[in-house]
Amino acid sequence: MSDLKRRDFITLLGGAAAAWPLVAHAQQQSQRIRRVGVLMAVAESDADVRAGVAIFQQSLQELGWSDGRNIRIDYRWGDADADRIQALAKELVGLQPDVLVAHSTPSAKSLLQATRSTPIVFLTVTDPLGQGLVASLSRPGANITGFSVFEFSLGTKWVEVLKQIAPGTRRVTAMFNPETAPYYGMYLRSIEAATSAIGVELIAVEVHSETDISNVIGKLGSEPDGGLFVLPDSHNVFHRKRIIELAAQYRLPAIYYFRYFASDGGLISYGPDEMDLFVRTASYVDKILKGASPSELPVQQPTKFELVINLKTAKALGLSVPDRLLALADEVIE
Repeated sequence: MSDLKRRDFITLLGGAAAAWPLVAHAQQQSQRIRRVGVLMAVAESDADVRAGVAIFQQSLQELGWSDGRNIRIDYRWGDADADRIQALAKELVGLQPDVLVAHSTPSAKSLLQATRSTPIVFLTVTDPLGQGLVASLSRPGANITGFSVFEFSLGTKWVEVLKQIAPGTRRVTAMFNPETAPYYGMYLRSIEAATSAIGVELIAVEVHSETDISNVIGKLGSEPDGGLFVLPDSHNVFHRKRIIELAAQYRLPAIYYFRYFASDGGLISYGPDEMDLFVRTASYVDKILKGASPSELPVQQPTKFELVINLKTAKALGLSVPDRLLALADEVIE
């Protein structure tokens, strides 16, 4: 081999040797188990919400992320307790995950307070712009984005449905916990716009415990021609079985947000398809794990809504569901 060729060979060999660590590093990165922290606002024992978690994991698997193989998912459950949610947010951030998932507004706000660098994807958040989570819906601008559940026309729909199934209703109580539903004003404005147009009185009531819930529903049930709106709120979700029991006890027509209220015995639910939000959240987690920035992923509004009617509960309350309402239902529980 000539000296010239020998020099060229040595140069080529040296360049390849220098590249080997880079190749090895890239392979290690591709094989590294990625970590996702999920902060759920409700209780781990909640079977309906756990069904959403299962759909989330299945959706991730369909996108190539298998828990225990190339991804590790750490769950924390807040039990609808604002202080506990804040503590768990700090705990999850301390695990140094690649992505965080926030279920509900309290979870999203707590995670954002705990980190301004780790990407966060939220779901079932009502007013991300008004709550100061994002700079705009189209370009969130920070380390957080996700999926909203609010549609202003929902208040009108709830009032319409209530009046169809209980036309004698003269007043409705909207029940919420301001600590876990700081966005409640948006729903109240939406409902009030509809109730005032037809001469129905709206009464907004804060609840902070199961005792508060019992007192509010008991008072409402002691008066004639009342109806109940249970606002979307992790506190109400956490206590939903008791709320449904009390509504049945006092024979109150009640409208709920998520379908599992109706499947658990509530009269009617009308709101976004929460299971679809879990699927869409998985798609954003996938994008971020593959290098996308949350600041460039737009906040998305709900696209699927469900009307679920529990006919068995309606009969127990002595209510007749109009055929036109049954025809609009996505599901009728008999």
